[in-house]
Amino acid sequence: MKNEYAFIAVFEYAEDGINIFFPDLPGCLSCAEKNNTEEAINNAKEALGLYIFGMEQDSETIPNPSPLQEIKLKKNCIPVLIDVFMPSVRMAVKTTFVKKTLSLPAWLAALADEKKVNCSKIFQDALKNFLGIDEPRTTVIA
Repeated sequence: MKNEYAFIAVFEYAEDGINIFFPDLPGCLSCAEKNNTEEAINNAKEALGLYIFGMEQDSETIPNPSPLQEIKLKKNCIPVLIDVFMPSVRMAVKTTFVKKTLSLPAWLAALADEKKVNCSKIFQDALKNFLGIDEPRTTVIA
């Protein structure tokens, strides 16, 4: 896995906003508000990072970027080089919280609410203790 990638994104300036796509990465799409190129760049970086992260997790081959001169542009479109630093993306995805539903007896849930108990924190601590770990894992568990 590489730590850095750079691909050309195409920003299509339309009446309803900026549409973003990556010619080399079909399905890697984003958008931004009309006339907000800064938001478009940020959204393109996020889309590119998450798309590549998904490809890595699925063991897919990440293509080489096409040279700029090979990218065909329509009217109202501009090419923008978008780069992404994958260690930051990987860490952000791995440390993102996910919602899990668990069941408690009603009386226990009511007592915990009454005592203002942070059930999520207690569950995390108990699960780490049960699994014998102190730190977050460095791999994504799907």
